[in-house]
Parts: sequence; structure tokens; C-alpha cells
Amino acid sequence: MIYKNDQALIQGFLEDTSNIKTGHTPGVYFPESIEDVSKLLRGSSRTGTRLVIAGNGTGTTGGRIPFGDYVIAMEKLNRIDEPVPCGENTAVMTVGAGSLLEDVQKKAEDSGWLYPPDPTEQLCFIGSTIANNSSGARTYKYGPTRNHIARITVVLPSGDILDISRGAYCAGNDGIFRLDLPFAGSIAFERPGYPLPRTSKHNAGYYSSRDMDLIDLFIGSEGTLGVIVEADLMLVPVPEKIISCLVYFTTLEDLFGFVDKAKHQTGGIDPRALEFFDRNSLDFLRKAYPEIPAKSAGAVFFEQEVTAQTEDEVLEAWLELMEASCAMTDESWVALDVDEQRAMKAFRHELPAQVNEWLNRQSESKISTDMAVPDASFAELFHFYRNTCEKNRFRYIIFGHIGNSHVHLNILPSNHEEFVLAKTLYRDFVEKALELGGTLSAEHGIGKLKTEYLARMFGDDGIREMARIKQALDPSLILNIGNLIPEHYYQT
Repeated sequence: MIYKNDQALIQGFLEDTSNIKTGHTPGVYFPESIEDVSKLLRGSSRTGTRLVIAGNGTGTTGGRIPFGDYVIAMEKLNRIDEPVPCGENTAVMTVGAGSLLEDVQKKAEDSGWLYPPDPTEQLCFIGSTIANNSSGARTYKYGPTRNHIARITVVLPSGDILDISRGAYCAGNDGIFRLDLPFAGSIAFERPGYPLPRTSKHNAGYYSSRDMDLIDLFIGSEGTLGVIVEADLMLVPVPEKIISCLVYFTTLEDLFGFVDKAKHQTGGIDPRALEFFDRNSLDFLRKAYPEIPAKSAGAVFFEQEVTAQTEDEVLEAWLELMEASCAMTDESWVALDVDEQRAMKAFRHELPAQVNEWLNRQSESKISTDMAVPDASFAELFHFYRNTCEKNRFRYIIFGHIGNSHVHLNILPSNHEEFVLAKTLYRDFVEKALELGGTLSAEHGIGKLKTEYLARMFGDDGIREMARIKQALDPSLILNIGNLIPEHYYQT
């Protein structure tokens, strides 16, 4: 195992995209095997030495930033095996936690398979995507990362190496998980009893369900229960063809109606992605894409998988839906070949680039939301976002995963007074989403930035349930302390 404590060499481990600037660490460990991780955690449990697991720095919530803790860098555990077919329409690929998502997806596609999860940031580590139950545009059809994990290897804080295949460890009728481990001995703990929000995306706190599978407790636990070091990913065949389209609308009412019909209509329409850009987002993009219609109130990007036999029929169904929804059909952009779809992908990724360019000229950071609500409440949350921003004369954009009733509001302060006001109003956005039965975080997780809001979502009893499980698996409290669970909930 490699260890570095030269502060000049390890400075990069003190930051991610959360804009937290106060991290510090005595040193960084670079395990080169699963056994290295086990040895490190076992020794740290004995001495009470705190550790933070570092992904590749793409997170937005400060989860990997240490405050005096040592860092475990996962980048050396980057093995990617060949896909192994398990039937006509399924394959499994074993990967190390430090492998890059883009490398995993390319390896799968080179063999004719697709790994469906598609977080926007392709340079994230696959272990981080599992620890955070990551999602993306294709989550509308395929669901989050959780749905595509067949097995994980986790190193517990005790140093025990636990191999968990889906279905191998389930809570008993009494809701209790029981483990007999070489180092930790016998452990028993009850699954979480709180209900989860009825949203199609949710990534806040430990997972809970009746007859729960232990693998699902670790997925989305943000590294607080153990270090995920290896996983078996479930693959599906690469689609024969894809239809992609960017559809403009003159009114939001027409746009919302189009999305609602696309989500419920039959006749061949079956999107794998439904993404939204508001008028302000299009204004940012117009600098690079002047052809964006000036009178558009917003746009929807959709994708659907087709075959050569169904392509014409499906495309005709979408065009009919566009006409019926008063879309700006003639000005919209249809991409049917790989080159055009690559260009459309570049269009979608240009928005954060343009926003960051604008922010670089400002002195303040943006304020971003990650809430999702049940479908029936989406319009109410959206209008609450927009009306609040208009009332306070903020510069803002709203974009994201409208198919999952999950869009991101980004407030772009032009001065410190606006930043302070926007940060205060963030609490109102949280309260509104929770009032509507939604979730605090649909995809980015809690990390260190949102722990106080998690307590608002689950209440004191819910957070104590999480702390109880955490202490059952990490009694010395060494791993990712400060993430997810506010420290004062731990019993001393």
C-alpha cells in the first residue's frame, strides 16, 4: 500500500465540486488490493483513527473532503473484467471500485453490452456511483444504479471482507440482519423502519423496505457503513438504434402536457430519457447555439431505443405527439444517426460549461437544488421555484430530469447579498418539496453539506435509526464521519 503525506502532492484530495475550501488531512493511503483496505480498516478500528473514502472528486456535497481524517484513495482498485453473458439478454461484468465509469461503459459497449446508469460526470469512480446510488438521464427507463448491481464486495470498518450477492442476505421476518464475521464476531441489527418518499428517484439516507436485501443497505449509504471495493454489474444488450430529439415549445403548459402524454401514452412511445431546459437555460446555450428559437419557453430532450423495423413507426408516433402538443416541430432537432446524436449530447453538456463560465466572472457560488417530488406535485414545485426566483429578481436556470419529476434549480448570485438570500431561501425549497411528499436529494446525496436537512426529512427518530445501524457496523466510528448523519446523533 502506498502512503503520501506531502501536502503539495495530496492537495487535490481536499476538494470536490462542492466548493468547500477548509479540508485538511495528515495523509492519503492508496490501497492496491482488497487486503490492503482490510488491513487499513482493521488497524484504524483498533486505534480509533478516522478515515474518509475518496472518489474521483466529482461529488457535489463534500463527501470526500477530510477535516483532519486520513484519506483512502480508491484509484488503484481499477480492474475491469470482460463481460460474461448470463443468458440471451443479460451479462455480468466484475469491476474494481476505482474504475472510471466511462471506461466501464466503453468496455461493455465494445462487447455489445450496455451498462445503463449514466451519471452526467463520466469520470466518476464506479464504487462512488454505487455508494451514492447514482442516476442520470436514462434512469427514467432503467432506474438508478441500485437496479444494476448483482454483487458487491464490502470491507467493513472491522476489516471483515463481506461478499454480498443479491438475495444472499435478507432481513428475517423480524426485520433483523444477522452476520457472523471473523473479526467483528456476531452482529445483529434491525433494518430501517421509516417509509421512503413515493418518488421515482431518491438518494437521501439509508434504504428501507420490507424483506430488505442487505446489498441495498450498502448501496446509497455514502460510504458510511463500509468500503465498496468490487462489484458485479448487470448489463443489457446495446440497443440496435436510438432516436434522439430536442423539442421546443412556446408555452410551458404545452411542454408539460407533452411530457405527461409521453409518460403515459402507448402506441410505440417508450422514452428512455425525458430531460427539460427552461427559457433561461436556452438563453445560456444560445451563445454557442444561436439557432435556438427566440420565442421558445423551454425545450424537452427525449431518447428512445428502436430497431430498424420499428424506427419509422416510433418516429411517426412522436411527431404526432409533438403536433398534438403544439410543439415547435419545424424548429425542433431530430437526431437519427450517431454523429447527430453526438452533437446533441454536446449541446446538452454545454449548459454547465456556459454556467461555469458565467460564474467564473462572479465572486459567489451558485445555489443548487436536487429535490424530486411525486409526479402529481411537479408543476407546483416548479412554479414555486420560478415564482420565488422572479420575486427576488435572481438570475437562475431550471433544467434536468423532468421524466422523474426531478429538475435542478440553479440560482446564480451576482453579489454576496443575493448569495445569502438564496441560501436562506434554500430552506423554503426543502420545506416545499417535503410538504409535497418529495425527497431532499434525488441523485447527488447528502454528504457533509445537507445533513441538517436530512434530519428535517426523516425526523430525529429516523436519523437515530440510521445512527443505530452505523454504530452496529462501525462501533469505533472511524469511517466517513460527518457524512449523512449529524455527529451529535451518535451515542457516546
